[in-house]
Amino acid sequence: MDFRGESEEEFGKTYQFLKEVKFYKMHIFKYSPRKGTKAAQMGAQIEGKIKEERSQKLFELSNKNEKEYHEKIVGKEVEVLFEEEKNGYYQGHTKNYILAMTKSKQNLENKIMKAKCRKAKENSIMLEM
Repeated sequence: MDFRGESEEEFGKTYQFLKEVKFYKMHIFKYSPRKGTKAAQMGAQIEGKIKEERSQKLFELSNKNEKEYHEKIVGKEVEVLFEEEKNGYYQGHTKNYILAMTKSKQNLENKIMKAKCRKAKENSIMLEM
């Protein structure tokens, strides 16, 4: 497969594979030619509009997979390193880097605590302290 000339069929296979594997989170970026590089001079460049559409489709799949993964955690206890207080919520990350948030009267910054997941969101989970 050519990184700058992926066909519609190749993209379809890639998308189907990613849909089946259900990665928790995907890092998506579009190839863009850099002036002065050999790749920028090669043919078979994909139109910007097509790259944008494909990226959007992959972002939507990633967000869907992430939320489904979070929903599997609801009701379970997780361990969180709380890093900061932001907009009335203490925020931190679980061992597998899920963004977790909760309200608390005590200062949770720089503390590792266990808490029950009470709600799944697209890009985070809400905790019950």
